[in-house]
Amino acid sequence: MTYTAAALLGVAGAVAVDLFVLRTRLLRRRVFWATYPIIVFFQLISNGILTGRGIVRYDPDAIVGLRLVYAPVEDLLFGFALVLLTLSVWTWWGRRDRSLPE
Repeated sequence: MTYTAAALLGVAGAVAVDLFVLRTRLLRRRVFWATYPIIVFFQLISNGILTGRGIVRYDPDAIVGLRLVYAPVEDLLFGFALVLLTLSVWTWWGRRDRSLPE
C-alpha cells in the first residue's frame, strides 16, 4: 500500500468514525473548521523542519509528489485523520461521562 492510499484510508476511517460510528459530527461544526488552521500551521512547521532538513525522507514512488512547505500532502491528510479521530473519541467520552450517574 502506498503512503497516499494509507493516508486516504485514514481520512475515510476518521470521517466514518466521526459521522457514523460515534456520531460526534465534529466535521459539521464551525468551531472545528475555525480552529483546524491553527493545527495545520504547527504541523507545517514541524513537517518543514523534519523533511526540509532530511531527517525524514519519503519514497517518491509511494507519494503523489505534491508538497507544502517541504511536507508531502499525505502528511496533512494523516494529520487531519489523527486530529479528527482524537477529538471525536474525546468528545464521545465526554458525553458518555456526563450521562453516567455519580
